[in-house]
Amino acid sequence: MRQRLEHVFLFYNESSLPTSCHLVDAMTNILPEFARNLHAAEIGTGRVLAHANSLELAIEPATSGYSDAQLTDYDPAVRHFTLKPPVTMTLTAYAAEPLAVGTAGFGFWNHPFQPGQRGIRLPQALWFFFGARPNNMALALDVPGSGFKAGTFNAQRWQFLAMLPLALPGFLLMRVPALYRALWPIGQRTLGVSEATLDAHLLRERHTYTLDWQTNRAIFSVDDAIVMRTERIPNKPLGFIAWVDNQYAIVTPQGQFSFGISPIQRRQSLIIEQIELQKSH
Repeated sequence: MRQRLEHVFLFYNESSLPTSCHLVDAMTNILPEFARNLHAAEIGTGRVLAHANSLELAIEPATSGYSDAQLTDYDPAVRHFTLKPPVTMTLTAYAAEPLAVGTAGFGFWNHPFQPGQRGIRLPQALWFFFGARPNNMALALDVPGSGFKAGTFNAQRWQFLAMLPLALPGFLLMRVPALYRALWPIGQRTLGVSEATLDAHLLRERHTYTLDWQTNRAIFSVDDAIVMRTERIPNKPLGFIAWVDNQYAIVTPQGQFSFGISPIQRRQSLIIEQIELQKSH
């Protein structure tokens, strides 16, 4: 059964708003048909702009502060997720300008944290993800920590929790190149990480991305061509998200952990022409 998206807008409780957050006004910014029933959020210089047959997620120039434009199928203030396998996302998109800073993407996740909001949870995700330098989430052997990729991870697996006491000595061992190549595949499996590098130029062109999340596997495709197939998948309900922002994260097996905000020198945006969530249950 194909899910018909109806028209709903997100309005945050003002007491919980991050600094300089703009609310989307349903009277003046009507989402196109394909995006109805999605929640639209604007933070900082982030803007969600409706066009005749598309939707634009944009962040405008800013010297400081967090900016984000996003669409979700859940209320971020509540973070109640309803998507579970089998479900398929089909999304057509391209970047109107080069994505020079921050992150962007679309897929399913559990919204583990957001700047300006309290509370954090161990992350789970299946998505198409872009991270501009200095973003460096080097979680898969031989896959760059920045750039465009298809990816999954699941930090809520019991195997990961069981290995947490060994994290500190593990970070030290991973700094020896030979040990990293020999041992990190174990850590990668423990985290439920699968990644495949995609050409960043894909984002500058109009393409259709498909994420087929089944109970025992996930299949990522671009224009019907499979780019990654994996059995390492989250096992709890997730939410749909599409976004553009200016934050970065550095997380490596060698124990590097850093999070920050990049200045936005020029406008950058993601144009979305189709969003379809197909549930089979």
